[in-house]
Amino acid sequence: MSAKTENPIIPNQRDVVIRLENLSKNYGGKLLAVNNINLEVKKGETIGLVGPNGAGKTTTIKMIAKLLRPTSGRILLRTKDGNLQDIHQDSRNVIQLGFLIDIPSFYDMTACQLLKYFAKLHHYPDEKIDARIDVLLAQFKLSDWKHKKVSTYSKGMTQKLGVIQALIHDPDIIILDEPQTGLDPKARVEIRKYMKELQSQGKTIFVASHMLYEISEVCDKIALINRGSVIAFDSIQNLEKSLKTNELKINILESIEPEKLMPLLDRLNEKLRPYLDHGLDPAISKIPIKYNPTKAGFKIFYDGRTESKAKILKTLIKDFEAEFTVLEYTQPATSQLERIYSQLITDDNLQNNRRGGGI
Repeated sequence: MSAKTENPIIPNQRDVVIRLENLSKNYGGKLLAVNNINLEVKKGETIGLVGPNGAGKTTTIKMIAKLLRPTSGRILLRTKDGNLQDIHQDSRNVIQLGFLIDIPSFYDMTACQLLKYFAKLHHYPDEKIDARIDVLLAQFKLSDWKHKKVSTYSKGMTQKLGVIQALIHDPDIIILDEPQTGLDPKARVEIRKYMKELQSQGKTIFVASHMLYEISEVCDKIALINRGSVIAFDSIQNLEKSLKTNELKINILESIEPEKLMPLLDRLNEKLRPYLDHGLDPAISKIPIKYNPTKAGFKIFYDGRTESKAKILKTLIKDFEAEFTVLEYTQPATSQLERIYSQLITDDNLQNNRRGGGI
């Protein structure tokens, strides 16, 4: 008797349209590009997959697009009858998806010819294709280029055309990889505006980018990804709340001499102990007081109380006058979410420099 094949259909899961279950991709047994990702996307949500170049964003999207097969795990998409289905076992009957994968590269056709090809490929009604092309070209300010060869387009125009081909068949789910690549600031604003229009139509959008600000302007939830793993996934408000730290930045007049640093830090910890954050997340910092010799300053994680903030300043000026002079005493406005992402970028750049390039 032959082995029974696992049923790829999962009964109706409320409004979930995409589910990634323990998704991993290993290249040649050496490079783990995606590491055990679990995500759910619900109908009408806009989800941002955000991380530095080489973090695993494009690999994840290519697996959803069936351009790559997962090493392990599953990708479930909603079917037209409301169930979830493993697309690598059976992709029939799933709802329509539109993809922009990485930097688009097209045959040297006119925009009109190219978009007609993609519309027909997705079985968009023939009688509606011309009107659909005109509407989208107008929205992206490419109407004057409708009958010109793609080879005459700038990089930004080609990127816009890539977004249009992802939308041409009016899909239920739109998956975009770095949609702002190559666009000037004005064009990026236009893309954000159009994404908000799609949201108002109830479209589900899954967008990958290394631009945290651009994505945070339009997304309901953010998944921070680095080295193939999702390190945080929630709404921006909840992420910032859970990652919140009460941090003070103290710039001083002159750097501390190395031989005096450890005794000084011990004394600072002793004097400021009642006001420090003793429940600090070790992923943020293992110690509540840090010294930066390059910038001649301290970073102090405190308990968040207004009175503590005042008493710390008073103590620094009164009890440490002989050791240093306080030039600036501030609480950084940048959210912890932004700081963590900035650190991801820094770490990624250091790794790229060491190995001579990205993944």
